[in-house]
Amino acid sequence: MITLNHLAAIPGLRHGFFTRTDGVSTGILAAMNCGYGSNDDPANVTANRARAMELLGVPADALTTVYQVHSADVVTVTEPFPHAWAPKADALVTDRPGIALGILTADCVPVLFVDPVARVIGAAHAGWKGAVTGVLEATVAAMLALGAERSRILAGIGPHIGQESYEVGPEFRERFVSMDAGHDVLFHPSARADHWMFDIGGYVLRRLRDAGLVQVETTGLDTLAREDLFFSYRRACLYQEPDYGRGLSAISLV
Repeated sequence: MITLNHLAAIPGLRHGFFTRTDGVSTGILAAMNCGYGSNDDPANVTANRARAMELLGVPADALTTVYQVHSADVVTVTEPFPHAWAPKADALVTDRPGIALGILTADCVPVLFVDPVARVIGAAHAGWKGAVTGVLEATVAAMLALGAERSRILAGIGPHIGQESYEVGPEFRERFVSMDAGHDVLFHPSARADHWMFDIGGYVLRRLRDAGLVQVETTGLDTLAREDLFFSYRRACLYQEPDYGRGLSAISLV
């Protein structure tokens, strides 16, 4: 489990970006696959999630996740709900102790949030589509509605695909540069002609800064490059594997 110093220093807060180690799944999904959307045995996923919560120091039934669809939708959680009841959304917020907000990723950017004074937390799944349509800003807005203050919110950016691993085509770059010419700095040329390497972590950081958050820390870890630690959708595509695991990131007030 990976933690960030500025979040770890807050009393009464638990958080973690979980690696793929120390779980029960096997094969290409080894070992801590936490995604029911994979073809893994659901019993393995349940066991892996319970192990993650054990590491976090909260009960297994505290974990609350959503059915992620690359949207900007946010759920305000008042009590834990089982996976079968998960609504479609890509972020969660709460001010209730005893709830672990969880996000699943396999190259996309997990972001954890906290206002330590108001004791409001959030978790967001920021793929490029969700980031472009405002999932990060929507998460902050939902936290403000619970009493958080923008100037007090701390954010932690978890492991995600790094720029040197994320090759995109010319139409992808054009989409971003057409939105803001300043986005050009998020791309550098690939070894392949007319292709580019995209810094999605830098884009997420820019969106957080533009949303008024000044206290942001990042793990700086590349999910594709670190096969020993993380699942990666793009790696599965490169290896022509039929499935891929999902890593969990979670945050909880205790």
